[in-house]
Amino acid sequence: QVQLVESGGGLVQAGGSLRLSCAASGRTFSSYNMGWFRQAPGKEREFVVAIDWKGVSTDYADSVKGRFTISRDKNTVFLQMNSLKPEDTAVYYCAADSTVLRLIRGSGEYWGQGTQVTVSS
Repeated sequence: QVQLVESGGGLVQAGGSLRLSCAASGRTFSSYNMGWFRQAPGKEREFVVAIDWKGVSTDYADSVKGRFTISRDKNTVFLQMNSLKPEDTAVYYCAADSTVLRLIRGSGEYWGQGTQVTVSS
């Protein structure tokens, strides 16, 4: 069992930065691949980025490449978001799964509750 809690969301102006955190508990966390997703109002949830359990391999959605960076340490996954745009406004969720492919396809075994990110123009 893995419990996930996101934090770090807030209101920022376009061009600004935020760093999201996803704190994990559960003794098997280090063996899970992790991902970040987002859901804007009136839209479906979309994949943002995934990182493998080793913290070596990453996969980014085209919309965030070069602006967002995922990383992880022993108990936390981070999402550094730079050059934010109004279209990045959404609730951001982290998820854990045993395979990266399932994360990229939008699935996850465990999910957090989400944190709101609002980018003003």
